[in-house]
Amino acid sequence: MASIPFSATFSSPLHGGLTQAKMTQSCYFSLPSMTFFVPTIKSPRGSFKSAFLQPGFSLPSPSLHGFLLNSRSSGVYARAAAAKTIHDFDVKDIDGKDVSLSKFKGKVLLIVNVASKCGLTTSNYTELSHLYEKYKTQGFEILAFPCNQFGGQEPGSNPQIKEFACTRFKAEFPIFDKVDVNGPSTAPVYQFLKSSAGGFLGDLIKWNFEKFLVDKNGKVVERYPPTTSPFQIEKDIQKLLAA
Repeated sequence: MASIPFSATFSSPLHGGLTQAKMTQSCYFSLPSMTFFVPTIKSPRGSFKSAFLQPGFSLPSPSLHGFLLNSRSSGVYARAAAAKTIHDFDVKDIDGKDVSLSKFKGKVLLIVNVASKCGLTTSNYTELSHLYEKYKTQGFEILAFPCNQFGGQEPGSNPQIKEFACTRFKAEFPIFDKVDVNGPSTAPVYQFLKSSAGGFLGDLIKWNFEKFLVDKNGKVVERYPPTTSPFQIEKDIQKLLAA
């Protein structure tokens, strides 16, 4: 994806050891209800772009210069930082019942933001169901969080989402309440996941079916982009189950 030239140059300290980094180019892209400024960074360690830029995002004409990330995001991640593991969170399931994720202590978790009308839906749900059936008796769980932030591809109600997943794909793994995974209304559990496996402006969920692998102690050990199929993660799941 081509970046849009940006005339100004900024120098400021950045986390992760990058000091006096210069932002010399930028590009803008749109997600539902959000607009983000994504810089290209030049530093003594080289030049790089945020990893979450993917083909298919639109590039509107820029009208503002500078960071457009909501200032509340810093508070979002500060709250998430107080949690030490995924087991510290309470969520609501697809039926609206409160669930403490501490019930999954000692289990390997694959956490996925799902959607019913995405081009990735059929392959992901099919493979997720297969992995769950294969490993559920060995201490493996899949936690599915519906999200409608990517192309409006999860527009249904919770009952409709449940019927779709359970009837069409025979999904037996836990499905939870529809959530936001980006922006100021990000669900706390996703604040934690992203802060545990993010990077400089790269902590945004990219699309439907991004995946986080969590070990038996509730720690995030790996993060996979939406295009990584569940079957490609199987060896990593096996290693954690054997640990």
